[in-house]
Amino acid sequence: MANLKKIKNRINSIKSTQKITRAMKMVASAKVKKFENRVKASRPFTYELEKMFYRLLHSVCEIESRETDYKEPLNNFPVLLEERPIKNVGLLVITSNKGLSGAFNANVVRYTLKTIQEYKEKGIGCELFVIGQKGYNALKRTVEDYDFKINQSYLTFSETPTSSQARLVASDMARSFVNGNIDSMEIITTRFRNMMSYSVEKWDILPLDEIDFDYTKEEFSDMEIEPNTSIVLSELVPLFISSIIFQAMLESIASELASRMTAMSAACNNAEEMIQKLTIDYNKVRQAMITQELTEIVGGSAAINK
Repeated sequence: MANLKKIKNRINSIKSTQKITRAMKMVASAKVKKFENRVKASRPFTYELEKMFYRLLHSVCEIESRETDYKEPLNNFPVLLEERPIKNVGLLVITSNKGLSGAFNANVVRYTLKTIQEYKEKGIGCELFVIGQKGYNALKRTVEDYDFKINQSYLTFSETPTSSQARLVASDMARSFVNGNIDSMEIITTRFRNMMSYSVEKWDILPLDEIDFDYTKEEFSDMEIEPNTSIVLSELVPLFISSIIFQAMLESIASELASRMTAMSAACNNAEEMIQKLTIDYNKVRQAMITQELTEIVGGSAAINK
């Protein structure tokens, strides 16, 4: 009887867990489609903004470094666009605040530690800007082992990324860049592929790489800039950096939801298999007990008749 009760309790427990995983799967399925549309809608804007930014820089012969007091480091384009030896890298690592999303956070953290190790072998230090509670907790435990610094953490961001959040992160990274704490800006995020897959990637922001767009000489011909280059760049550089960070945040949340949907779907299927197996075990034990009781009754009856 004890075995029957134990199996029955386990079946009920798995059924309760299955209800939770099924609900989480439904929520993730409803949200991921919304963010998939946002990601696909924002990609053309980000791409064209980058292309326009590179086109503008291609048209400017030289960026003059003027002694100007900028209200925010993010507007200080002469320093942000200057080329200098890279001694410390600023890595923006984007993870999630919630778990139960398969290997999503683990993959990002593993890729981050691998990147830190590669830079360490080259004699380059790393300062991290971490979005997401899960990534922050995991990376904090490895600070001494991998010898890096967590500069800023963002643990209270809402589940829906906003441009103001991206602007805040961009401002913090720009401040470290202008102050000389870091010499480059990079992002470790996930690129959303489809409902079933994503890939962990590293995006370079600053310093600027070679132009990687299909273009013609006419498209990259000299531009007429009004009112002047300094004013345009002081507004365009913050928009350029913030838009890339915002795009990375959108890609990350879409990948997280897709990973959670897949993980919860697998959990529901596994729970169903376990319930079926335990139900068979329950029936076998119950049948054995009934058989034993019948045998005892028959045996007792035969003894009386004798």
